[in-house]
Amino acid sequence: MTIFDDIRASCAAVAEHAHFVTMDRGRVAEFAAEIDLDTPQNDPGQRRIGSEESATAFVLALDAINFGSGYFPHLHKRPGMSGYHTIATSLRDLVADTGALTADRLAAWTVDDAAATFQQTLDGGPAHELMQLFTTAWHDLAAWVVRHGDGSFAAAVAKADGSAAMLVAMLDEMPFFHDVHTHPVAGDVLLYKRAQITVQDLAVAFDGDGPGQFNDRAELTMFPDNLVPHVLRVEGVLHFDDALLARIEAVEDIPVGSPEEVEIRACGLHAVELLRDELAATGTRITSGDLDNVLWNLGADARYKAIPRHRSRCVFY
Repeated sequence: MTIFDDIRASCAAVAEHAHFVTMDRGRVAEFAAEIDLDTPQNDPGQRRIGSEESATAFVLALDAINFGSGYFPHLHKRPGMSGYHTIATSLRDLVADTGALTADRLAAWTVDDAAATFQQTLDGGPAHELMQLFTTAWHDLAAWVVRHGDGSFAAAVAKADGSAAMLVAMLDEMPFFHDVHTHPVAGDVLLYKRAQITVQDLAVAFDGDGPGQFNDRAELTMFPDNLVPHVLRVEGVLHFDDALLARIEAVEDIPVGSPEEVEIRACGLHAVELLRDELAATGTRITSGDLDNVLWNLGADARYKAIPRHRSRCVFY
């Protein structure tokens, strides 16, 4: 059993016992036939920038702060950009303008630096809180890179020896990557959104070579956040309890680790597994990670953005 087997098993258990989220199995097959697998990919976090070391540092630094969707309604965003694209593009600009990120730079990072880089106001509000969390995350990453790579991001990734499972375990040493929660019936639920997406982003950025070469990349699950389950809900694959839906539409915070929040993410992950299996049964082979990328990019369409998705202020997505 690998960590990825454990993730799948725990999420399947949640789907079996879920109270707030249900799945339309018949709609799974229908939607699998409708998905455009050629949906354009537009993730600035998956585009290589600079040398091998610089590009590795960029991916790890971005995925160390690849969270905050629950804060995004309060974020100052770049024109026409989502919260994630605002953060990722701002970070690309920082690297382009000032050079590669280093462990020393991240260790010395301040909340004021974060506010300046991501163009936020430190006024005590939600965006201020997010900048503080970003700063903590980068301090943790700096220490991790020194511990595993003697200050080199590429050397730290190389320590995983081409194993996605090993890199996930290494990243799990940082508290903000420890994406494990408890469901009242299913028990411990492993999700590991950001640890897994770090593997995926490295693999795509390096086209499967060097720091992006992982012999078990195909074992990754989807990356459970609040957008892909939203796409699945809009498409009728997932259905939410009426009271939960009312809270989402009112943009109420759905506390991370609550039964409702865990069920949304875990059922979303399990649904993507079923979609992948349905596609395979009809002759289309795709990994869960690549299918996640398709669905995530699909979520940028106006018809999905017009409908509120759940928001949780947390460090996991």
